[in-house]
Amino acid sequence: MFCNNNGYQQQQQPEAHSNGSNGTSSSSGRRVGTMAAGPSNHRFRKGNNNSRYPSENGGFVRVSSGGGDKQPPTRCTDFDMAYFQSYSHVGIHEEMIKDRIRTETYRAAITQYQSSIAGKVVVDVGCGTGILSIFCALAGAKRVYAVDASEIAIQDVEIEEEVDVIISEWMGYMLLYESMLGSVVVARDRWLKPGGLILPSHASLYMAPITHTERYSESIDFWRNVYGIDMSAMLPLAKQCAFEEPSVETITGENVLTWPIVVKHVDCYTITTQELESVTARYKFTSMMRAPLHGFAFWFDVEFSGPAILPTNSHTQSLRSSITASDTNSLGSSQSKKRVKSDEVLILSTAPEEPPTHWQQTLLYFYDPIEVNQDQVIEGSVTLSQSKENARFLNIHLEYASAGRSFVKESVMR
Repeated sequence: MFCNNNGYQQQQQPEAHSNGSNGTSSSSGRRVGTMAAGPSNHRFRKGNNNSRYPSENGGFVRVSSGGGDKQPPTRCTDFDMAYFQSYSHVGIHEEMIKDRIRTETYRAAITQYQSSIAGKVVVDVGCGTGILSIFCALAGAKRVYAVDASEIAIQDVEIEEEVDVIISEWMGYMLLYESMLGSVVVARDRWLKPGGLILPSHASLYMAPITHTERYSESIDFWRNVYGIDMSAMLPLAKQCAFEEPSVETITGENVLTWPIVVKHVDCYTITTQELESVTARYKFTSMMRAPLHGFAFWFDVEFSGPAILPTNSHTQSLRSSITASDTNSLGSSQSKKRVKSDEVLILSTAPEEPPTHWQQTLLYFYDPIEVNQDQVIEGSVTLSQSKENARFLNIHLEYASAGRSFVKESVMR
């Protein structure tokens, strides 16, 4: 569909990523709720066909509703419909827009690259309320195509021109949850001009062992003495309910036992959808302190930069995509220095030591903590894969070993 200066129309489609409002929440953490529930369990956002936002050059931005007559529409699955409906309540978008770290960083990136946006054609993948589209229009974009987040919609939308810029807020919890990046890849391969700009351009998913005695005590040890009554019989069920699934919550740098490793580096200019189906990384940590090991935390950074000047090839990309750490201290130091260079590259970070965002951190807890000493090695592997049940779900297979003991934990982020 060719979208011109006829106005701006909101569609009942999701903004790009994660939200805990369908899951259970408490003061100690938030688990991601299943998206497979029926429509009665979801909230709907009403469309508004009358909103028009001018750009600085006199044009307008409009949301593409997909379609064209060239191909019959691809059928949405029940999971897709539940996913879209989960974003239909204004409160979800309000939470994301009120995340000032997120929204202000995107606005700063648009300002930083205004010379690449003014007078150019932009596509916003996963437009939601359209705030990023409006920012681009205000920066002087000639046209902005605002489309929803699904690959189905991306495949159905017809844009009869190449675009200069792709902008998207595609990141989910644990970076890859909800599989939104695949829609950006499809849009890139269909419409982006050679040498075009993608915002954000790169992302890195990090992992580190953590200690969190307070959280474990609140959820588990509580049952050992309930108003003077020993209710330890509840412990197995309490552990399963609290720690079976990943938990989205905020920790601090004090909870982290050592430098993180990079689980996955994403170059949005070159990554393929096949690379996103399964990601495996091996790790080897050396604890910086004596403490109980309660699990692992995951977080991410995204950066806003232009395409690499030097050409890349599949060998180079495969090397970048399989970074692991045999020397965690040196790797952690290099990543820390990378974040310090904020005057050179604009970075949005969800790290524990940074100001909190609505993404928080994703924690994978053990049922029982492991006591580790200073300089004790913790090693193993982690595999993140798209669920065969629903590609938006994330299967997590974690193997870890320390002091001669080996463990396996499997979980699903729903």
